[in-house]
Amino acid sequence: MANIKKGDLVQVITGKDKGKKGKVISVLVESDKVLVEGVNQIKKHTKVGQSTRGAKTGGIVTQEAPVHVSNVMIVDPTDDRPTRVGFRREVVTKNRSDGTSYESTRSVRVSKRSGKDI
Repeated sequence: MANIKKGDLVQVITGKDKGKKGKVISVLVESDKVLVEGVNQIKKHTKVGQSTRGAKTGGIVTQEAPVHVSNVMIVDPTDDRPTRVGFRREVVTKNRSDGTSYESTRSVRVSKRSGKDI
């Protein structure tokens, strides 16, 4: 289970964008990186072409580059400060299609700073 997921509000803790906050756009699991909105902006040069209506596309485009997951921390929703993530096992009751029910456990992300669910 991942500590950081798409849609989380994170804060950069090291690097040139230290202190910036943004929403996670995507998580790149295979390279342990995340794309954060408005953080680690790069200029990408794209080839000029034409769309179907004749408009020119391309030129210099500014976009986000991935940041390593160790350089960001989740922002605690209660006090708006970065926090580490812990996990708590929770017992839930699930229903089968035939109408019977059973108990199962699920993992819930918890803020280490405040103890509240993330």
